[in-house]
This record gives sequence, C-alpha cells and structure tokens, in this order.
Amino acid sequence: MAVAATSLQPAYLRLGADEIARRADEARRLLGTDRCRVCPRFCKVDRLSDVAGLCKIGRRAIVASHFPHFGEENCLRGRTGSGTIFFSGCNLRCVFCQNHDISWIVQGERVTPQRLAEMALELQARGCHNINFVTHEHVVPQILEALPHAIAGGLSIPIVYNTSSYEGPDSIDLLDGIVDVYLPDFKVWTRDAARRYLRTPDYPRVARTAIKKMCDQVGQLVVDEAGLARRGLLVRHLVMPGMYDETAQILRWIAEKLGPDTYVNLMAQYFPPASWAAIRSATPMTRSIDV
Repeated sequence: MAVAATSLQPAYLRLGADEIARRADEARRLLGTDRCRVCPRFCKVDRLSDVAGLCKIGRRAIVASHFPHFGEENCLRGRTGSGTIFFSGCNLRCVFCQNHDISWIVQGERVTPQRLAEMALELQARGCHNINFVTHEHVVPQILEALPHAIAGGLSIPIVYNTSSYEGPDSIDLLDGIVDVYLPDFKVWTRDAARRYLRTPDYPRVARTAIKKMCDQVGQLVVDEAGLARRGLLVRHLVMPGMYDETAQILRWIAEKLGPDTYVNLMAQYFPPASWAAIRSATPMTRSIDV
C-alpha cells in the first residue's frame, strides 16, 4: 500500500516522550531483581545490578556498530541507507548465525541512554531513511530509555525493529505505538528443528505469538510515494538447506494468520560463519540451494 509521506508521522512522535519515559521505567523492572524477564529465557540474574544473562549483556546495552546500511530491503535502504544500530549479544544460539562475531562474542561500545540517542541522531543527520535496531531482543529497556533523549534531540524518522522474533510478550507490549516497521525473522517451524539448530526448543511458539502481536500493532506494510517503508510488517525467512518443509509451513502460517497480503522476504544467503564444530555436531548441512 502506498501513501503520501506527509500522512504518516513516526509512531513514537504521536505517542510522545513522556509516555515513552513511563514505559522505560516499566521496562527497567523487567531486568531484575532476581530474574530477568526481558526475553523468554527468564534468566535467574539481576541485570539491574549488571549481572549478565545468557545474552551476555548486563545493565547497559553494547553497540557493535552503527552505520548507513545498503544491504537491507529496497523499501528500507532507499538511496541513503537504513540507519542500522547493531547490538552485541543475543538470546539465541543459532548454529548458522551470520553475525557470530558480535552475537556470540560480545564486543563494541557500552552505551548510556544518552549515547545511544546520539547514535540515532548521527544516523539521521547522515541522511538515513530510518533507525534500524538489530538484534536487540535482550535490550528493549535500554532502547526505551534512549528514545526520549533522541526525541528531545530532534529524531523524526521511522523506527525499524529488526528481530529474531524470540521476544518476551511484555517487551512487545511496551513497544506498541513506538515501532513503525517490524522486521521479524521467522527461522524454523518445528520444535525439533529449533532445539537442534537454535538450541531453543520453544522458539516456534514464541515467534508465532510475537509476530502476530507485531502484525496486530502495525498492520500490513505501508510505503510512501518514494517506495520507502513507513509503517507495517515485513517478515524475513532464510531458506535452510534440506528444510523446505519448514519453509512451506511458515509461509502457510503467514498467509493464514497474518493475511495473504503480508510482505515476505524469502532469503537464500545461507552462510554460517559460526562455530563449524557446533554445526557439525548438529547435522551435516553443506548442500547449496537455489531459490
């Protein structure tokens, strides 16, 4: 669906900085004190006291990099790039991880809310079409803490939420009215595949719930007259070697539960730079595919 750009103000500006600050206070409570509830891992740690959970991140988010990204979908990158902010750490352990060097190995800048806001404003100043938070399922409270500072500094471009979909329901609820474009990945369909390749058996159930919530919040994808995404849902799925039945099930669910007009990016760039030992212990998956 195409609309005039002037008809779609970013959601977070309509909601307002005061309400976002209130939600940030609520989100902080998810970090502790005896159990983190930001994501479905429910690690028995107090991240408010800077104890790291399985994600390897404590009280402050760690940003691995931030830059204009020209490898995203056309409706996100446009002519001047998507303003990606890659967070370090992750709440999954996918043996085919393409960001192994930052997701499994924590590296980057430990950021305050003010510094994270500065990064977003810097990307906007460089002409990026949106702010694209990547691999942030474990740092939703930290993002919410930063947004009021970014709004005060003049942030006015859409927010893209680029996620693995292993999301806590409380986190997604707190983002209602803040995120403009949800970009969820739906990795695998069956519990057995999730256990074997993600080390997370409940991933399919959690992902279905999270993606449905996202769709309910923002609806189908809306682009402006320049073809840039302004609001809505775009689902990604990486076709895995020898797992075409998983792909078929996921696409069927999307059509039936989210609607046949849902935008899907069916991806084929399977390349696992993660631990080859971990991959070999899971299953031999070396055959290339063409889609």
